[in-house]
Amino acid sequence: MLSKKVIIAGGGTGGHIFPAIAIANALKKKDAGIEILFVGAKGKMEMEKVPQAGYRIEGLDIAGFNRSSLIKNIGLPFKLVKSFFQVRLIMNSFRPDAVIGVGGYSSFPVLRFAQAKGISTFIHESNSFAGKSNILLGKKATKIFVATGGMEKFFPVEKIMVTGNPVRESISQSVITRNEGIRFFSLDENKKTVFVVGGSLGAKSINEAVYNHLDEFLGSGLQLIWQTGKPYVAKAKERIKGKQGIWANDFITKMEYAYAAADMVIARSGAMTVSELCVVKKPVLFVPYPFAAEDHQKVNAETLVNKNAALMVKDNEAVNKVVPMIIELSKDESRQNELKKNIGALAVTNADEVIAGKIIELI
Repeated sequence: MLSKKVIIAGGGTGGHIFPAIAIANALKKKDAGIEILFVGAKGKMEMEKVPQAGYRIEGLDIAGFNRSSLIKNIGLPFKLVKSFFQVRLIMNSFRPDAVIGVGGYSSFPVLRFAQAKGISTFIHESNSFAGKSNILLGKKATKIFVATGGMEKFFPVEKIMVTGNPVRESISQSVITRNEGIRFFSLDENKKTVFVVGGSLGAKSINEAVYNHLDEFLGSGLQLIWQTGKPYVAKAKERIKGKQGIWANDFITKMEYAYAAADMVIARSGAMTVSELCVVKKPVLFVPYPFAAEDHQKVNAETLVNKNAALMVKDNEAVNKVVPMIIELSKDESRQNELKKNIGALAVTNADEVIAGKIIELI
């Protein structure tokens, strides 16, 4: 039997890219001969991260609608038309048996083209609130993999399969100890460590909270691993000059070490971050990104807060509340243990295998 060919389309943020890579790895485990091609958006982080994971990627000239600057949308219709021509070339050349969409600008034209040609299409919706393009594509999809129940309000019920979100194997199967994590960042094993992460692109309110209250933070005896995102890294590095107990950079490639080192986490509440934190069982203070579609990050965070599995602060209150809240939590061992137990109970560690198995069964 000839091995199948699969295209995985989408990206834009780590929340789309890393689950996509996890699914690709699981497909390869089940069928070593399977051919996988990624399709992403030129200039986005998938063009760097996917080749690093050992997969080939083709880039489309495509961009999303810019809500903050309408003038930047002038070339959008042209880019959209061009991307459809690029998709046709890629599809006719690679001839996939199936296309998997993981969200992001580039998934829509690829899945739309595949559906028009009668090729099997699969969607992975990581959020508890489905994106508009996934809702449109869902009508003709072969199967739709979702993170949580209650998604029949967005998708045909017979196509839904609740799988959870695929967490990178390096995180879900990690055996790295806290001390190994601490040493990786050259920090002190005897101090409580807070991991600050605003998603793969950084988070302004979280960064400013740390920047403005850094002395208070360090004065309380805490130490810090700070993933700033590219836009904030220069400012952060200037701020920490000459200070002990802080590691700061724009991006962390070995997240398993950061999670191992962390006693507490301050984070955005994108679906993948939430899934990873459930797996690594860390007490977390969420600061939902307020401009996420349909405010889905707030929904993601509230789901955990309502189960007494996380804390949350609004983005517009974060600058002044985040550091005092995490300092208070650091002094309350029983609260930390309660949060750990409750967030760990929500973990899903085999979503990638379940998704890969169902895709192979159906193509």
